[in-house]
Amino acid sequence: MPLEKRSDVDRGEKAMLSESSRLVYGDELITATELNRQPGRVLDLAMDHPITITRNDQHFALLRRDEMALLVKAAALSLKVFEVTAAAYRLRLGEQIGSEHPYGWLKEFDKDELSELIAEMEKDYRLVESEPAAWDRIEATIYEWHESAIAISSPELAAAFSDEIEEVLLTKPTAENTTESASV
Repeated sequence: MPLEKRSDVDRGEKAMLSESSRLVYGDELITATELNRQPGRVLDLAMDHPITITRNDQHFALLRRDEMALLVKAAALSLKVFEVTAAAYRLRLGEQIGSEHPYGWLKEFDKDELSELIAEMEKDYRLVESEPAAWDRIEATIYEWHESAIAISSPELAAAFSDEIEEVLLTKPTAENTTESASV
């Protein structure tokens, strides 16, 4: 293929890659040369949205650190949501999971409680795109359900809750009108 035609093909492939990258990632392509020539402009662009920097056939992402931290948190919590709900569904269907399973603590709940957990997780997960605080709620939900499972399985807490102690009613305090209380 003549050199001239190959460069037209390269430009076409780059244009197609640029368009597909924009659609999938919502960012724009910047060459490494552009980054070297105009670092301030590229960094300004990266303040608003992620940038893909291309060098040869490699692609690098440039985005703010807080956005990256949110992406990492979202990936980790998405996996956790999937694992918790999958384990809850399995238990609701009567399948067994071992105590060594990372979410074996879900065995402490009955089917209705598992349904409640699943509904709570699904509700919060649907909100993650519109509410950044939804990730924190998901994390808190998993934590609270886990803590509840620990409390349910604790023999000490079970004994404390089931202990029938004879209640003694308190008597009303009497108001004495003494000189000592009047002087205070």
